[in-house]
Amino acid sequence: MAAATGDASLARWLAERAGERLLALRAERGFADPAALRAAGDQQAHDLLVTALKEHRPADAVLSEEGVRDDPGRLTAQRVWIVDPLDGTREFGEAGRSDWAVHVALWRRGAGLVAGAVALPAQGLVLATDRPPARPAAASPDGAIRLMVSRSRAPALVAAVAERVGAELVPRGSAGAKIAAVVTGEADAYLHAGGMYEWDSAAPVAVANATGLHTSRIDGSTLEYNQVDPHLPDLLVCRRELAGPLLTAIQESR
Repeated sequence: MAAATGDASLARWLAERAGERLLALRAERGFADPAALRAAGDQQAHDLLVTALKEHRPADAVLSEEGVRDDPGRLTAQRVWIVDPLDGTREFGEAGRSDWAVHVALWRRGAGLVAGAVALPAQGLVLATDRPPARPAAASPDGAIRLMVSRSRAPALVAAVAERVGAELVPRGSAGAKIAAVVTGEADAYLHAGGMYEWDSAAPVAVANATGLHTSRIDGSTLEYNQVDPHLPDLLVCRRELAGPLLTAIQESR
């Protein structure tokens, strides 16, 4: 299958191809050696994405979690692809888990995130900005807010906020899987304050923006990408009507 020509369609195509490679790798190797499986997954998905981007967008810069070293040229580039070849590496190496993802996003100078795709290969799902999902229906006023939280390293702030707003904590693996749950309406919000990097959130945030959700830092400021330091320690993705109450609860809990 040939790559699509538009940036958003290309992001989807790349995420799908990397996801297919990762599924095949799981089937080929099994789970007897999880560490080797995870390492191979990271490397093979990275190689596939970088090679394809060099072919289809040779003038663009790339920021990848699995890059051997950061290319400082991205800081002056007009277009930068921000990719996480395998988000949720831990879950990828565990049999039966489907909460891992492939992230592909495009950042453009002066415009920010302009395209993105999140593939959830083990779920048979791809969410992308070329065909964004409909904005999820408003949360039921009678139900608790379903707040996605890190499965392995949930920060204390999240528990404090959940207590203030009466939220139900829903643990899951990769950031992409958690934000995807908000995009599809399975959950209402994702709050993270335990440290992450641009590649952890760029693609899912692009999709969330296209869907009409609220995305920001936990102080309400704009999420900025392609920065000198790619560390982006916190974020909030939620239904728009929940942004005010959650941001207030965050400030009161800090």
